[in-house]
Amino acid sequence: MSRPSEDELIAEFFAPLAGLGAFGLRDDAASLAPPPGCDLVLTKDMLVAGEHFFPDDPPESIARKALRVNLSDLAAKAAEPQGFLLGLALPVDWTEDWLAAFARGLGGDAEAYGCPLLGGDTVKTPGPLTLSVTAFGAAPRGRMIPRGGAAAGDLIYATGTIGDAALGLQLRLDAAEDRHWTRAASRHAKAYLADRYLLPQPRLALREPLRAHAHAAMDISDGLAGDLAKMLRLAGLTAEIEASALPLSDAAREVLMRAPDVLPIILGGGDDYEILCAIPPERRAAFEAAAAAAGCAVCAIGEAAPGLAPPAFKDQEGKTIALAKASYQHF
Repeated sequence: MSRPSEDELIAEFFAPLAGLGAFGLRDDAASLAPPPGCDLVLTKDMLVAGEHFFPDDPPESIARKALRVNLSDLAAKAAEPQGFLLGLALPVDWTEDWLAAFARGLGGDAEAYGCPLLGGDTVKTPGPLTLSVTAFGAAPRGRMIPRGGAAAGDLIYATGTIGDAALGLQLRLDAAEDRHWTRAASRHAKAYLADRYLLPQPRLALREPLRAHAHAAMDISDGLAGDLAKMLRLAGLTAEIEASALPLSDAAREVLMRAPDVLPIILGGGDDYEILCAIPPERRAAFEAAAAAAGCAVCAIGEAAPGLAPPAFKDQEGKTIALAKASYQHF
């Protein structure tokens, strides 16, 4: 059975997802103007099969994750999604059914998040499936939330729950080896953690609270410990975090209660796609109220302080928790 040509592939699967200014994906470029009084905010993430997702993951989920990790960056910058470009390197064994499912997942999230496809490129590769998404957002002029704007005394907040995706990934990696902690989780907990790894939840609802109150923000993609260190280091700051203060899901608490040695995975495993932000203490009540009104759970986990040392995470006895690695590293 013959496959569609590149032009036919684009027309069948991706042109229906095209937004205003994309010219139906029939041109070499798109045209995008930010809303009046706004700056463009740009971000890019690449995902590689076997590195950022499992090759046998559902194609709909792969597509949705590729877009959502970029939307998470826009959320942390308090930016409104405007559209995205897609780079798709397909291995030789791709099928039309796989691509149709991929396009359905991508189109569903593009519509749900108001972030249409504007263009991109599709190529063949001898290597693994590789995705590249460049997302565009808009923030009121001069009001994008920077990563490095924290001040001493700011309260450090995290959205949602921490460590779920890292535990979900580790469960899949360790399942075949039947390690003790994979037996510690109930079926319900395992399903919840696996879904959190597969489908990030970009916290776009927090845009207005961040614009109104945050000194600094970034998304947690490589691990809480490492990403917090990155954010505070830019401002010459550090922090001391009590592990008991971290927002954990019921599933993560269940695993942690039965297997305490997974705590380093929770702290440094990555793939949370939650938001870290620095909020002045006098704005604490207002920020929490605004976040609640937006339907976004937030939790104060510590306080920024002068210092160049990496943030220290303390256990219930006040001892520093040793981390073999503070975050995911590509190299």
